[in-house]
Amino acid sequence: MRMSMSRVGRHLLGMATIAVVAAGIMLATGGAAFAELGQPEPWEWHLQGSGSPVMDNIVWFHNFLSVLIIVITLFVLALLVIVVVKFNAKANPVPSRTTHNTLIEVVWTLVPVLILVGIAVPSFRLLFLELDVPKADLTIKATGKQWYWSYAYPDNGKFEFDSLLAQDKQPRLLGVDNEMVVPVNKVIRVQVTGADVIHAFALPAFGVKIDAIPGRLNETWFKATKTGMFYGQCSELCGKDHAFMPIAIRVVNDQEFASWVESAKKKFASGDTSTFASAAGPTQ
Repeated sequence: MRMSMSRVGRHLLGMATIAVVAAGIMLATGGAAFAELGQPEPWEWHLQGSGSPVMDNIVWFHNFLSVLIIVITLFVLALLVIVVVKFNAKANPVPSRTTHNTLIEVVWTLVPVLILVGIAVPSFRLLFLELDVPKADLTIKATGKQWYWSYAYPDNGKFEFDSLLAQDKQPRLLGVDNEMVVPVNKVIRVQVTGADVIHAFALPAFGVKIDAIPGRLNETWFKATKTGMFYGQCSELCGKDHAFMPIAIRVVNDQEFASWVESAKKKFASGDTSTFASAAGPTQ
């Protein structure tokens, strides 16, 4: 038995509604349910699990935009289906000659404006959260070099060390010999610069990505809310070993951080941070 045109339209609208609900559920729960803390995972299709308040807001904004885009797309698709089904030559042999409809013209002008305002408000709030560095509990200077990172702790004895890719550590291409260590639930201000070419300091789980430019000091911040290892990479094409510039941050409690600082002062006091770093280029 052939389904009537009106029933086809209602059936498609029902399927669209179900798709919107399913997409909302997946976007709301998918990242939290499957994300591996602090690093990418095989076949990952969502954002990494959040490890900071900034990333919490980024995940929310991403999910909000995704649902909004799906709703708009399905709404437009439903309108097209209705037009095709209801206003084809067979179903509507005598077309309407109406040329203007004030209500429709007002609606299709105001609704997009309201949608854009609804996107702009949380967007500007998120930008302000990312760019407005709060009072820091700890400052770390990260210097991008070809092709490794150097970290300085001016608040804790002014020691500095290099962090290079470690071939024998997991995860592959993300493990390093010397990790950046920070305390949990503390505001960390990161001052970023480049020693040679433009690099980019990026930590997906913290919602951090900022350029490291020679001769310029950029600032960003994060507040890790979970202990553990968090990984990132240089995100600016900086030369032949660009793919081998990982960033590894170990988040620990206050007691472990204080203990690490004391040992780091002794370990890096001589300035001989890494033989590979010395061979790759001068430490500045």
